[in-house]
Amino acid sequence: MGEIIATREAYGRALCEFGADEKIMVFDADLTICTMSCYFAEKYPKRFFNAGIAECNMAGMAAGAAACGKTAFIHTFAMFAAGRIYDQVRNSIAYPGLNVKVVGTHAGLSVGEDGATHQCIEDLSLMRTIPGMTVICPCDANETREAVKAMLDYNGPCYLRLGRSGVENITDEIPGYRFELGKGSQLKEGSDVAIIATGLMVQEALKAAGLLEKEGVHARVVDLHTIKPLDKDIIIKAAKETGAIVTTEEHNVIGGLGAAVAEAVGEACPVPVVRHGVEDEFGHSGTAEALMVKYGLTPEKIADKAKQAIALKKQR
Repeated sequence: MGEIIATREAYGRALCEFGADEKIMVFDADLTICTMSCYFAEKYPKRFFNAGIAECNMAGMAAGAAACGKTAFIHTFAMFAAGRIYDQVRNSIAYPGLNVKVVGTHAGLSVGEDGATHQCIEDLSLMRTIPGMTVICPCDANETREAVKAMLDYNGPCYLRLGRSGVENITDEIPGYRFELGKGSQLKEGSDVAIIATGLMVQEALKAAGLLEKEGVHARVVDLHTIKPLDKDIIIKAAKETGAIVTTEEHNVIGGLGAAVAEAVGEACPVPVVRHGVEDEFGHSGTAEALMVKYGLTPEKIADKAKQAIALKKQR
């Protein structure tokens, strides 16, 4: 079993690791210990700025810094990054194409006890509709580190979705794994159905594939860490070779990964696409583990969706 570490923790370490470049400026909205920008703040205090509980101001400050040639990172909870400062992200950062990296932590239901007001399950949908915005949702610590490197090499606005809870590190043990923005990674071969996952649901998808294997069903597992730009090639390849797709995400089934995959498949290679995620409802307060079960974000439910997709394929 791999190391258990939250993607926000891995992010904080990575930003500190790669933070020596004097062009990097980091901003936070009084959540440094939560977003893990505290690591950078401690090592590079002259390039760290705490805007206080003023997220919109923080976004404006970062836009100004980027307009002067800096690489700016802004940090807050995903609920605020995609909700409260949407206007500034769209108009002050993305519209002029500025090099600002928007980092939203504590995304999804796994925030747990913070409850529905802080469980952002709409951020992927909101961010992927902004023209020119790159949207990334890593599944583990290794992938998060690679995503930070890739964002630093990329000149343009990005949204990075991170979680609160610890997740198992898996990608460092996948033979041939390589991270590239806009390119998915096939983690397991399979010809009966393809399970396309993002974020912490990648680990659950692999577990679901194991359950299906016991029943003689060979499920392909694809890690789609970049929601935008979308890797249509790996999706269409999966559609042609398996004839059935399941998407799984810790996000509303409307507008996120499932919608993006269904759009791509519908245009190029129509096959059944069954979406798995939060069924268009708000969250509740509870432990992360209890909420994942309550909302059906489990390997068993993914396996059920896979069987549903296969059944639809056989009806064609």
